[in-house]
Amino acid sequence: MEIQQQNQDGLTVLTVRGDLSHDAAETLRATGMATLQGDSRHLVLDCQDVKFIDSRGLQTLLWLQERCGELLGQLRLARCPEHIRRVLEVTRLSSCFECHTDLDGAIASLGISPA
Repeated sequence: MEIQQQNQDGLTVLTVRGDLSHDAAETLRATGMATLQGDSRHLVLDCQDVKFIDSRGLQTLLWLQERCGELLGQLRLARCPEHIRRVLEVTRLSSCFECHTDLDGAIASLGISPA
């Protein structure tokens, strides 16, 4: 899995590529934790290139959402492929996450203007 990070005024966009499973989930968790210990309190995960997600990946998304909430921030998912949306629906987690069709929509939902 590959993670790219873009920071702007209290917000970080993490672009995730590859599988979001066991070891990769730990990498995302560590990256998210480091980001949230810095200047960011909001996270947007660009999931367009996520090929697979398992229970560990879902657990990591929930953990990131909880950490953002503790900082009075929010987590948004952007550009989720259909297979990721289906996993969220089947696991009944679709109501836990706010998913947006594009990055600008996800960022705008946080009340932050796109760069």
